[in-house]
Amino acid sequence: MRPDKTADVKALVITGFGLNCERETACAFRQAGATAECVHLNEFLSRRRRLDEFHILAFIGGFSFGDHLGAGTIFANRIKCRLGDDLRQFVTAGRLVIGICNGFQTLTRLGLVPVLDGKLFTQQVALAENQQGAFRDDWVLLAANPRSPCIFTRGLDLLPLPVRHGEGRLIPADERTLAAIERNHLVALRYADPQSARPTQEFPHNPNGSVAAIAGICDPTGRIFGLMPHPEAYLSPYNHPHWARQRLNGVLPQKGLGQQIFDNAVGFAAQHLV
Repeated sequence: MRPDKTADVKALVITGFGLNCERETACAFRQAGATAECVHLNEFLSRRRRLDEFHILAFIGGFSFGDHLGAGTIFANRIKCRLGDDLRQFVTAGRLVIGICNGFQTLTRLGLVPVLDGKLFTQQVALAENQQGAFRDDWVLLAANPRSPCIFTRGLDLLPLPVRHGEGRLIPADERTLAAIERNHLVALRYADPQSARPTQEFPHNPNGSVAAIAGICDPTGRIFGLMPHPEAYLSPYNHPHWARQRLNGVLPQKGLGQQIFDNAVGFAAQHLV
């Protein structure tokens, strides 16, 4: 990474109807050294702003448009119909995209992940209602896949993060789709059992019943990444519910472990895009 270039990296956090977490997400990019800006979706629809002003695009959590037609559906349709060409150019230019929680739901509906067989803008997976039929607000343990091409999860092993969603159960279109995702190592993060650190289907460690314990996936380039847990909610070690115990045991990290996801993105952009 070239630290002198990180300040030249421009990260976009799109805000809008029912969305939240914009301040935490922008803070994460700034802590990674980038310049981050929160801009309302309408600024792009009206052409007052352009996606190509930025190197990294973040779709954030929340309840976009009230999730009245399913999580992320209306938001994704507006983007696809009004900004589809701009978004395609942004992606093909090699820039980075992250979708968190509702943002991940938006990515799947846009067809930005997993993009099997090069089928950009074709939905191949969905995020359905939690298997338990209830909203879940808790912390989970995630296991990173070292074979994944995902740029955002490089160097990660085990990662505790909070979840807060009612529709997070990843379901592939069919068994062939799941097999292709696995074969291409596009699963970047899985829900893990805290005792064994192995992927699990057991509730509450897998909070939604996601197929193959999938918590996050990427596209084949590793530059587009979606996940249900919230890395922007663990930027400080004191965000963790057990920070006092960690400090007594001498294992309190210097920064929240979720920050690494944003550090990786900004570092990559500084090397390759600036």
